[in-house]
Amino acid sequence: MRYQISGKQIDIGEALQTHVQTELGEVVKKYAERPTDASIVFSRSAHEYVCETTVHLSTGLTAQAKAHATEIYAAFQGCSDKMEKQLRRYKRRLKDHHKDRSEPVELFGASSYILASDESHSEAEPDTLQPVIVAEMETKIPSLSVGEAVMQMELAGAPVLVFRKEGKDGLNVVYRREDGNIGWIDP
Repeated sequence: MRYQISGKQIDIGEALQTHVQTELGEVVKKYAERPTDASIVFSRSAHEYVCETTVHLSTGLTAQAKAHATEIYAAFQGCSDKMEKQLRRYKRRLKDHHKDRSEPVELFGASSYILASDESHSEAEPDTLQPVIVAEMETKIPSLSVGEAVMQMELAGAPVLVFRKEGKDGLNVVYRREDGNIGWIDP
């Protein structure tokens, strides 16, 4: 498994990198069959350290965890515990889906835009009706079954996931509803 361990405006020592590789390697090896890579980012938020971890699995699924603590090792430990809990919770589902899937998840390229919010509540007409684009990024749209899409959304902790249903051409959306249930849009 490839590790990318970095710090945002903080120095990450060799001892912490070794600790992260050892501990996260054990957690991921225990619950995931073939992880491909892991990205771990440490940063500061006021007086706390923040650890964000993303692990990509060979099945195409992504697990993410984030934790805060006053010490950097404690922040990583909290993040590692959350990752272990996620992977343990979905181990059976991951294995069941992986047995049905003989090939990895197919990904399609797409553009992702961040639009500026209209904070000026003036009554005047805008000059143009085109939204102001703040950022443009490349993103991938996976080809999944509905069950896999729900699992991917829950693993990532995302409120919504756009995916292509296997065997179909259109895009589908799964999302978390206000009542706690999962919604599925199939055009």
